[in-house]
Amino acid sequence: MNTAVALDALFTLPRGLVLTLALTFASLAAGFVISVPLAFLRGSTNPWASASVQAYTYAFRGTPLLVQLFLIYYGIGQLSFVRQSLLWPVMREPFWCAFIAFTLNSTAHTTEVLRGGIQAVPQGQIEAAKSLGLSRLHTIYLITFPLAIRIALPAYVNEVIGMLKASSLASTITLLEITGLARQLVSETFAPYEVFVVAGAFYLLLTLMITRGFQALEVHWSRPNKPPSVAIASSPKKRPKPLLTTAAS
Repeated sequence: MNTAVALDALFTLPRGLVLTLALTFASLAAGFVISVPLAFLRGSTNPWASASVQAYTYAFRGTPLLVQLFLIYYGIGQLSFVRQSLLWPVMREPFWCAFIAFTLNSTAHTTEVLRGGIQAVPQGQIEAAKSLGLSRLHTIYLITFPLAIRIALPAYVNEVIGMLKASSLASTITLLEITGLARQLVSETFAPYEVFVVAGAFYLLLTLMITRGFQALEVHWSRPNKPPSVAIASSPKKRPKPLLTTAAS
C-alpha cells in the first residue's frame, strides 16, 4: 500500500465532504416535507388518492436511482420546451439535477416508511382523541404524527444512510463530492486501492455518526416522562403548649 497516496487522499477528499452532506441532507429534508402529506394520502381510504401516490412510490422505488439521475440530467435537457422555459437555468446545473433526483427518490421511500408508521398507530389512541373532542387536524398533529415518527424512526435511519451512500452517484454527472474527488485522484495517481479505501473510511465514519445520533434520539424518545416534582413546603410543627396546672387550694 502506497502510504503517500493514502495521505494525499486523506487530505484531499474532505474537500468534497461539504457537497456530500449538502446533497444528502438537503434532499432528505425536502423529501421528508413532501412525504408527510403523501404518506397520509397513501394510507387514506380514498382509492384515487392512495392509488396515485402508490403509483409514484412504486415507480421511483422500483427503478435504479442512477437511471433516474440520468433521465433528469441528460434526458430532460433534450426536450425543446424545457430548454426554452424558465426551468432551463436550473435544469442545466448538475447540482440541481442531482438534488431533484435524490429528492424524488427519497420522497418515495420516506412516504412508504411514514405510511407504515401511521398505520401502526394504535386505534385506541385515535378513538381517545375523538372522545376528547379533537378535530381530525388536531388528532393528526398531536397524536398520529408524533407516534408515527417514533414508530418509523428505525426504518427512516436506513433511508438516511442509504441516501448518504447514494450521494456518491452524483460523481457520474461531474459533481466533485467525495467519490468524485476520489475518481479524479485515481486518474492522477493510478492508485485506486489506496484512494477508495480512504473514501470508504469517510463514508463509514459518516454512517457511524448518523447511526449514533439517531440512537441517542431514540433513547431520548423512549425515556419515560416523569411528572414534575412539586416541592411542598411543610409548616414547622408547633410544640404543644404545656398544660397550666393550678395548685389546689
